[in-house]
Amino acid sequence: MPVVAIIGRPNVGKSTLVNRLCRSREAIVHDEPGVTRDRTYQDGYWRDRHFKVVDTGGLVFDDDSEFLPEIREQANLALSEASIALVIADGQQGLTAADQSIAEWLRGHNVPVLLAVNKCESPEAGLSMAAEFWSLGLGEPHPISAIHGAGTGDLLDRMVEHLPAVEELEGEEPIQLAIVGRPNVGKSSLLNAVCGEKRAIVSPIRGTTRDTIDTTIEREGKTWKLLDTAGIRRRRSVNYGPEFFGINRSFKAIERSDVCVLVIDALDGVTEQDQRLAGRIEEEGRACVVVVNKWDAIEKDSHTMPAMEKELRAKLYFLDWAPMLFTSALTGQRVESMFAIAAVAVEQHRRRVSTSVVNEVLREAVSWRSPPTSRGGRQGRIYYGTQVAVRPPSFTLFVNDPKLFGDTYRRYVERQIREGLGFEGSPLKLFWRGKQQRDAERDLARQQAKGRS
Repeated sequence: MPVVAIIGRPNVGKSTLVNRLCRSREAIVHDEPGVTRDRTYQDGYWRDRHFKVVDTGGLVFDDDSEFLPEIREQANLALSEASIALVIADGQQGLTAADQSIAEWLRGHNVPVLLAVNKCESPEAGLSMAAEFWSLGLGEPHPISAIHGAGTGDLLDRMVEHLPAVEELEGEEPIQLAIVGRPNVGKSSLLNAVCGEKRAIVSPIRGTTRDTIDTTIEREGKTWKLLDTAGIRRRRSVNYGPEFFGINRSFKAIERSDVCVLVIDALDGVTEQDQRLAGRIEEEGRACVVVVNKWDAIEKDSHTMPAMEKELRAKLYFLDWAPMLFTSALTGQRVESMFAIAAVAVEQHRRRVSTSVVNEVLREAVSWRSPPTSRGGRQGRIYYGTQVAVRPPSFTLFVNDPKLFGDTYRRYVERQIREGLGFEGSPLKLFWRGKQQRDAERDLARQQAKGRS
């Protein structure tokens, strides 16, 4: 689809306008300059035109301090693929030297430019506020209010005149792959290694990534949408602001993903925060691949990888079903292998097994190890089981009394299901239902049927 690049100096309301144009709340909006750093993409639609809107960081040309050169590089990359550049200025502050620098910089790029003057809440005053921006030489300045929506419809009308008509793509939905982990474990480096370009800013400074960065690529004959997320720290260490919003978007990325890549730092090993993230992935019922990054920095021999995997799995025991891959985003070692492993995990996450096969596995499990017996002499009995859902695979086991089955036996049954049916890379959910529960549900269904008749 054609790309619309949003360009402007810091704190003029670029991200607010992106959310307005795309009818979303994905871009982080906060009342301080420099919140957006990487370029982030969202889908937009107006009249008969589909397009992508790319949000960029605020441009500053007379300062090379923290992240500003990288932000300029990201804006350059956005312009290189854009069908039109939408320049945003601040009508309340008026024309500044920074706006003039941006206008001069844009003349070096062969891309059509449309100028919007934001924060013009009053239609009458907006025209006079926008008038001084004629001197930039970027064409007619359009007064708008991104926060209230005033003037944005007219702006979109002008914008789509520069965009080709593109039919909405049909076919399979892309696989959503969320790259999650603590700060500074190499998530953005991993994304850059996969994309073969500087898709995200990489820095040793914690909290560099704030927005969730969506990137669509083709691998293993499938379309993948990669979600690079902000590093997730402990809640008590996070102040309200851009990092807080970024972490919330990271949790939402886990919720909307098909498979999560949990990135672990090979030098640090598994920390308490890694364990919390692993628990979150399991609770959300997402497929998972554990990627141990910075493998190039480890001194190793032929026994190092098995020993480290054993050590890491001992701390990530609740993700014992997730495959583990040792990579180096810096050298590219095994990075591409991630997609083949993730594809299998997604397939298992969506897999359905017939009831007859499930009961074969259950009969064999019971024959090897009988259900426990209570002190009163009552023994647990498993009548039958069936798969009731996918994403994740979920099974209901019908038994005489769920209270007779302790955690140890329940874990045993889950292990037997995995050994018999696979499901590598996917969590499983088992629901244990007793005879009394079934009778109560049956009576309730009968009463509801009588009420309808």
